Amino acid sequence: MNETIKAIILGIVQGLSEFLPISSSGHLVLFTEILDFHKEGIAFDVFVHFGTLVAVLVVFRKDVWEMIRWLPAVPAFVMNGMKIERQEDEFKAMSFYIIVGTIPAAVIGLLFEKMIEGLFTSMLLVLGALLLTALVMFSSRYTRESQPFMNLFHAILIGFAQAFAIIPGISRSGSTIVTALWLGIKRETAARFSFLLSVPVILGASILKMKELLENPPPSGEILNLTLGTIAAAISGYLAIVWMLDIIRRQKLEWFGLYCAIVSIVGIVWHFMQG
Repeated sequence: MNETIKAIILGIVQGLSEFLPISSSGHLVLFTEILDFHKEGIAFDVFVHFGTLVAVLVVFRKDVWEMIRWLPAVPAFVMNGMKIERQEDEFKAMSFYIIVGTIPAAVIGLLFEKMIEGLFTSMLLVLGALLLTALVMFSSRYTRESQPFMNLFHAILIGFAQAFAIIPGISRSGSTIVTALWLGIKRETAARFSFLLSVPVILGASILKMKELLENPPPSGEILNLTLGTIAAAISGYLAIVWMLDIIRRQKLEWFGLYCAIVSIVGIVWHFMQG
């Protein structure tokens, strides 16, 4: 299998696993190992993450535009007690909650960057974390909607769930959505907040890696692979978000728990069989 086909496959894997609750970081580690794909530095990671960013911005373009539009009014809105009286107040509140929810992952990512990078070298850790993701997804069937609106406490807890998902094998979308469901938040709101919460995280991670990318640009021969991988990630990411929104409405998140459990157990058995 040539490197171009491998790049497209990994782009599809990134797009699907970024938004489906199966851990994008864990699957990239697994598939990079399985396909023996030779990545040039960090360029491939930056490019495919840009593809997934495009996907979420396209699906939620109206929400993103309204939040940006009302962002300057957020400080006054917060100081006045965050009362939801008009539709624009919902966008102001969502903007504030996304800022708050991003802080835990940003702090942990900056403080423990080197240690986190080291976790990606442990296949057994990834497989174990994937099994934990399975248990989280199975737990979603016991949640009940009880909160008509999100609040600051919800945003903080969901933010810490996102920070926990820095560990490869822990699904970011799965941990944030299920945490929101356990807090009693409506399924549609939980999914919407989770996907919008991914925007600053993906954007921030890409910006942090941009300096290294500029210092070590990819060879000209890799541009085609990077471009095709990015397009594959964007298209598969878009389809994954649309599919995920439908699955959440139908309360079928435990399907992904079964998938993660099977991949984890098979992977662990394979790991030990390899010696």
